[in-house]
Amino acid sequence: MRDVLLVEDYQPRSELVVPEHHVSRAKFPVVDAHNHLPVWDERMRGVDLNDLVRMMDYLNVATIVNLSGGTGDRLKESVEKLDAAYPGRFVTFCNVDWAGLGEPGWTDKAVARLEADVKAGARGLKIFKRLGLQVRDVDGRLVMPDDSRIADLWKKAAELGIPVLIHTADPVAFFRPLDRFNERWDELHGHPDWHFYGPEFPSFQELIESLYRLIEAHPNTTFITAHVGCHAENLGFVSQMMDRYPNFYTDISARIAELGRAPYSARAWFLKYADRILFGTDLRPSAPMYQVHFRFLETADEYFDYAPGAPIPPQGRWRIYGVYLPDEVLRKVYGENATRLLKL
Repeated sequence: MRDVLLVEDYQPRSELVVPEHHVSRAKFPVVDAHNHLPVWDERMRGVDLNDLVRMMDYLNVATIVNLSGGTGDRLKESVEKLDAAYPGRFVTFCNVDWAGLGEPGWTDKAVARLEADVKAGARGLKIFKRLGLQVRDVDGRLVMPDDSRIADLWKKAAELGIPVLIHTADPVAFFRPLDRFNERWDELHGHPDWHFYGPEFPSFQELIESLYRLIEAHPNTTFITAHVGCHAENLGFVSQMMDRYPNFYTDISARIAELGRAPYSARAWFLKYADRILFGTDLRPSAPMYQVHFRFLETADEYFDYAPGAPIPPQGRWRIYGVYLPDEVLRKVYGENATRLLKL
């Protein structure tokens, strides 16, 4: 009789013995250019900002960029509680309120709000993946990133000298059937609202094509794409886009699981585009979280957990390898690129 084991109960322990190097502190000052500290949200309850800053000092994290600044009064509250209270340690981006898109005058109001938010202290504009997946105009039509009705926002960002950090689509597996072939089966069962497969959603390809049409149409606007060009599974494609569009930068947030399973390609990519890649995490700040990122970037360690302590890896059932970046590249990725773009 064959034993039966449910896939969610299968948690194999590696017997591989290889050198390990714990990196407790980043070699050079770090700017976490992709994080979320919404000061008005319940996720921030119990977070002591003084303790957070002390942890940042210990880890050599100079600055955390809060992409969840909101707009209007919420933006002002974010700037007051973070940027103003801890100068240099936090930088806040504003967001767009999409309500009423398509009504007469909406675009002019959105542009005016962006100007006001920047005047109030916002250092950039963050666009969430809702644009393309969920945002609809007043007639119920889905709005894609390259919609002409929002083009003036990107033009205004260029005029104001601020970058636009944009997240479009999600991992390719999120747009595939949730079957035995899906490499993110565990993750999507834990977060069914992240599954975008079906006729009610645009395809991954449609979203990515819209994103890059947007970048091409606005060469004077600095775009920082979230999550390795929003297509971390295909560094060849991302590289082609970076070659084509000099106004295109990207961060590595929430994607060391992808990069670390292709260490040869990832290392070559870091070396070639060292001036246009930003460090980011998109994860709740903690010492272990940052330290595994440092280990990935600084060491040649093999086959280690990208989420230590998790019984089942949160993104996929694989381990990662370090890319042991040289110092001149580490300095740029860790902080110098973000410092330049954000004028820190």
